[in-house]
Order: sequence, then C-alpha cells, then structure tokens
Amino acid sequence: MAKEKGRKLIAQNKKARHDYHILDTYECGLVLTGTEVKSLRQGRASLVDGFVQIDGNEAWLHNVHVPEYSQGTWTNHSARRKRKLLLHRVEIDKLESKSQETGHTIVPLSLYFKDGRAKVEIALARGKKEYDKRQTLREKQDRREAERAISAVRRRQRA
Repeated sequence: MAKEKGRKLIAQNKKARHDYHILDTYECGLVLTGTEVKSLRQGRASLVDGFVQIDGNEAWLHNVHVPEYSQGTWTNHSARRKRKLLLHRVEIDKLESKSQETGHTIVPLSLYFKDGRAKVEIALARGKKEYDKRQTLREKQDRREAERAISAVRRRQRA
C-alpha cells in the first residue's frame, strides 16, 4: 500500500479566528482509537466548541466532536471524549504558563491528515471584545470593496 503524501483538511474552526486574536500556533499529533481514525478519514468532525486544557504536564483536547464510525461495533468511541495531544515538553510548559494569563486560552484551528497521520493545529489566543469583532469585519469589507474598485478600473482600461 502506498504511503499518503501531503495534507488533507478534515475540519476548520473559522469561528475561532473571528472570536480570538491568534497569538501563536502549534501543530501537534493526536492519540486516537481505530474507529476515530476511520470516521476522520470520511471527513467528519467539528471543532466549534473545542478547547485545550493542560492537566498534569499533558495537553488534552476537549469537546471536539468526532461522530461514531457507521460500521463500528461495540468498540466504537464516544463522540466527545477528551483526546491527548502529542507535544514536546517545552511547548506544553510554554502553553501552560501563557494560558494562565488573564484572557488567554488555547483553541483548535484545524484538523487534518499530514502524510497519513492525524494532526491538529492549536493556537494560543486572546478573546476579542465586541468592538474588535466589528472592526475586523469593517476592515474585511473595506479591503473587499477596494479590490472590487481596482478590478473594475482594470477592466475598463482593457476595454
């Protein structure tokens, strides 16, 4: 059987980028059971309510929904169980110290297969205030309108 190459995206947490200022990102592995891997290979997962917690020098991913595998038997996994993250000790210590600061949290950004192994991209983040969210949306709309105006001018010049 040939080895998988490249990156296959399973799930993304777009809400996290809207609700948080992303300060630092990390790529880490996941400890999964067989039926979880099969369910992920079908492209089924949700990161919306997910968060990372550091317990006893280990990082755990909570509230990530990986639905039960349809052909699974009594060995099927529970959909929202906590899953261990594979990180280096230095990274765990750094995340733990930063996340204890007021207003900081660790959230999953994306879940994907990289060269056949399940990976999750997590981020150290600080929550946005309501006015920050409005400001971000306004900047996005302004950028989009400017790009439209530029492309319209270019179209007129070509004609």
